[in-house]
Amino acid sequence: MARWQPGSAERLRNAALELFETRGFDGVTVAEIAAAAGLTERTFFRYFADKREVLFTDQARFEQFFLDGLAGDSDASTELELVGSTDGVMKLVFAALEGAAMLFPEERRNWSAMRQRVINAHPGLQERELIKLSTLAETMADVLRQRGVDTVTATLAAESGVTVFRAAFAIWIAAEEPRGFSEVQHSVFQQLRTLIAAG
Repeated sequence: MARWQPGSAERLRNAALELFETRGFDGVTVAEIAAAAGLTERTFFRYFADKREVLFTDQARFEQFFLDGLAGDSDASTELELVGSTDGVMKLVFAALEGAAMLFPEERRNWSAMRQRVINAHPGLQERELIKLSTLAETMADVLRQRGVDTVTATLAAESGVTVFRAAFAIWIAAEEPRGFSEVQHSVFQQLRTLIAAG
């Protein structure tokens, strides 16, 4: 059996996800995932440390899509405008969300919905997902602080951005939702801004 085949990691992810959904996360072994993908256990461990990592790979890449948007225009002429106004900070957060939207094209919707159902059915996976998003918020806040945003504003903006992402993601994976991820996220972000303005 060939062990180094193109797309092996993707085959393992897809096989694992299908097994997790039909039999539950705890009811599936690494050997069964590898067999379902037509690969060996040794190949599985070349890509993933354990079966949980199938659902949580590429954390650094996930964060980077947000951080690239937060980096924004670092030109000195715009720096004071950004850090000196709530609107400027929220523009950075929106840019971060727009960058992250590229991770969720239409062809990824069904996979994302299936992954979320598996996570929702398992407390340990839910905890891991919350840690991932909490870490993202902390990292985003750190970047904003490095750009000169005060600590409270940076924390609120970062946490708000992650909240918008979570809400938009939940809407996007709903079976009846026709809009693309970017459109959904933009709508949720605007609702947040309306709520802030009303306050």
